[in-house]
Amino acid sequence: MKQMSSAQVRQMWLDFWATKGHAVEPSVSLVPVNDPTLLWINSGVATLKKYFDGTIIPENPRITNAQKAIRTNDIENVGKTARHHTMFEMLGNFSIGDYFRDEAIEWAYELLTSPDWFDFPKDKLYMTYYPADKDSYNRWIAMGVEDSHLIPIEDNFWEIGAGPSGPDTEIFFDRGEAFDPENMGVRLLEEDIENDRYIEIWNIVLSQFNADPAVPRSEYKELPHKNIDTGAGLERLVAVIQGAKTNFETDLFMPIIREVEKLSGKVYDQDGDNMSFKVIADHIRSLSFAIGDGALPGNEGRGYVLRRLLRRASMHGQKLGIEGTFLYKLVPTVGKIMESYYPEVLEKKDFIEKIIKSEEESFARTLHSGQHFAQGIVADLKEKGQTIISGQDAFKLYDTYGFPLELTEEIAEEAGMTVDRAGFEAAMKEQQDRARASVVKGGSMGMQNETLQAITVESAFNYEKEELTAELLAIVADDAAVKSVETGTAALIFAETPFYAEMGGQVADHGQIFDAAGNLVAQVRDVQKAPNGQPLHTVEVLAPLALGQSYKLEIDHSRRHRVMKNHTATHLLHSALHNVLGNHATQAGSLNEVEFLRFDFTHFQAVTAEELRAIEQEVNEKIWEAIAIKTVETDIDTAKEMGAMALFGEKYGKEVRVVTIGDYSVELCGGTHVGNTSEIGIFKIIKEEGIGSGTRRILAVTSKEAFEAYREEEEALKAIAVTLKAPQIKEVPNKVESLQGQLRQLQKENAELKEKAAAAASGEVFKNVQDANGHRFIASQVSVSDAGALRTFADTWKQKDYSDVLVLVAAIGDKVNVLAASKTKEVHAGNLIKELAPIVDGRGGGKPDMAMAGGSKQSAIQDLLGAVAEKL
Repeated sequence: MKQMSSAQVRQMWLDFWATKGHAVEPSVSLVPVNDPTLLWINSGVATLKKYFDGTIIPENPRITNAQKAIRTNDIENVGKTARHHTMFEMLGNFSIGDYFRDEAIEWAYELLTSPDWFDFPKDKLYMTYYPADKDSYNRWIAMGVEDSHLIPIEDNFWEIGAGPSGPDTEIFFDRGEAFDPENMGVRLLEEDIENDRYIEIWNIVLSQFNADPAVPRSEYKELPHKNIDTGAGLERLVAVIQGAKTNFETDLFMPIIREVEKLSGKVYDQDGDNMSFKVIADHIRSLSFAIGDGALPGNEGRGYVLRRLLRRASMHGQKLGIEGTFLYKLVPTVGKIMESYYPEVLEKKDFIEKIIKSEEESFARTLHSGQHFAQGIVADLKEKGQTIISGQDAFKLYDTYGFPLELTEEIAEEAGMTVDRAGFEAAMKEQQDRARASVVKGGSMGMQNETLQAITVESAFNYEKEELTAELLAIVADDAAVKSVETGTAALIFAETPFYAEMGGQVADHGQIFDAAGNLVAQVRDVQKAPNGQPLHTVEVLAPLALGQSYKLEIDHSRRHRVMKNHTATHLLHSALHNVLGNHATQAGSLNEVEFLRFDFTHFQAVTAEELRAIEQEVNEKIWEAIAIKTVETDIDTAKEMGAMALFGEKYGKEVRVVTIGDYSVELCGGTHVGNTSEIGIFKIIKEEGIGSGTRRILAVTSKEAFEAYREEEEALKAIAVTLKAPQIKEVPNKVESLQGQLRQLQKENAELKEKAAAAASGEVFKNVQDANGHRFIASQVSVSDAGALRTFADTWKQKDYSDVLVLVAAIGDKVNVLAASKTKEVHAGNLIKELAPIVDGRGGGKPDMAMAGGSKQSAIQDLLGAVAEKL
């Protein structure tokens, strides 16, 4: 077996498949594009679903890749096992309707065992297969694999609901008896027992059926195009090749671990308690790559995943004795390890470090708040005479504040208490079950459309013309290719078309189709790309259409021009975002519609009013400069040399279009644009909002819509000016400020009157002092207009020694407001209010000295007042 670095293993994989005619597909962003089924890219095939389900026919049906992926449904196992990771690399080779089982198995065996490649010892390899898949068994036998090394496994069948499915055959490497203490041998594979001896290094999925949940597996129909989908974990391959005990002792992780040693002063012992080192090394890789790809820590979705990873790694740093923020210091090490294939980590190092450090500092503050919360739990339990912190409270400390269970147990032990560990584990399992339920392994795939896949006629989109005459080459109606169509809805492909197919965020053209006599024969309602790339026109047929006939195609000129203005404005907006917010504010999606444009971008906080004003100003200045817009077609390398910016999620071929707006914006873009920025007229931001963790959205309008938006605001201001009796609109701010001053003065006077009224009324309210369990208390109903007046009563009560406890109730509108206040440590106002509130069908809480509640059952007010003595 050859000794290689991880970079060499990855490259050898790609080089081998290139010799077999495979196109090397680059690793894409961990954040999925246009795939709501996935939270993260979680496998090598996840980015290729469009090829497997036939939505798009690839230029080359043979593809290979090394794809970064994230899975976090088993985060608690990271660090405990030898091979669990949150981020990993999946090596793959794929055949889209080209070669199948024989070649896939033959080439896999060649890559693993040939002296020219990995040179694995053949006697160390074992293969599993689906029992009914005799073809795979026979193919392995033909390759020289012994029968004793072939293991039938009933679970070796890949399917996710309806769509492509099929048997799979897995390849394992035998690390020997040293990793098999009970000497169970091949039984470990046969009985699917978790072990460290037989390491799965490769899975070959033979996608040959269309799964149908309505019928038994034996009745699945064959796919029109059979596919090969494989996955080999780079980390596992490297561990085997480098003879490492676990994946963490490879060159993918050890440089990070060495840095952690320096920061902690502790030494990593591969045979000892090294979980904290492993967790930190794993999690910082995920954080670095995910943040580099535009995901940011937050409270939901991807952001919540990153926040959990960072907090877990930070806590393990504390376990190692590392004080203060430290994770951000590891980012350069991650970048250097991966630089050969993923240079973007080092390129974005400063930004990644900034986000991680900021989140670490925020976690330190959260941890401090969590300690207060934990102390509150302990104090409450002591008051009640209880000694067990519930599993739910322990889980809240873990989930909300980042407390590991061990830290909660330490706090409990110091207070002479224990933690309900079983309850904590039950709460943890519930969360993990929810996480697993929300994950679609690999992502579901659609059914292949054989009709559209079979259409291979060539069709060209003409950027220069808005109407032209072209021959009708294909008609699809009722999911079948036909020679003619007379009515209804149909899909058409022409030899040439002026209709833009929806792509890159730009909506499709609409328009009309005429026959040679000038008669209207169809209305074009939509245009999408067919699997083989042709513009596919969805039309409402108004008169007979036939293959071989020529028709005049005419787009809706007004619609196209309005969309073009918005599309060009997004290019200006993108550059303005870079200049105002920073280069990290990159596109994460866009929509260029007729009436508006929508632009999603990565940014870690809300855009301020001042920043929005600067962005809007910059875009308009470029419009007013009347900059000519030029488009050139060139190869991808030349485009990059020109400084062209590739847009998020777009896949570019060898030939690309580069859109330049002077020296202000250079982007790769296949859309349509105006000839000069002045044609846009004017640009106005309507709204800015967050749509997910680390992703913001700007909604804007141009031209006529922008003018109308300004007109609406002007009319609104005129109406306000009339109401305020301001002679001119420009005087409105001064008038409003003057009124606000008057309002503040009136509010102050009102508060003073309330205080006087409360003081006058308090003489009667505070006279009725009662006693319960050694506590003096006052419990009264008062007549007030708002809940704030109750606090005024309480403030007056605090100033004198009227009683130890105060409970006030008021009926305000159709609601009940309750206030409890306490001057003694023996009575917790928050706990008291929780006991009283349900009597009036309410709930509430608060601090030990004051708490409030709201309810709805006014008829029970006297019952509540009567219950105070009992609760005390």
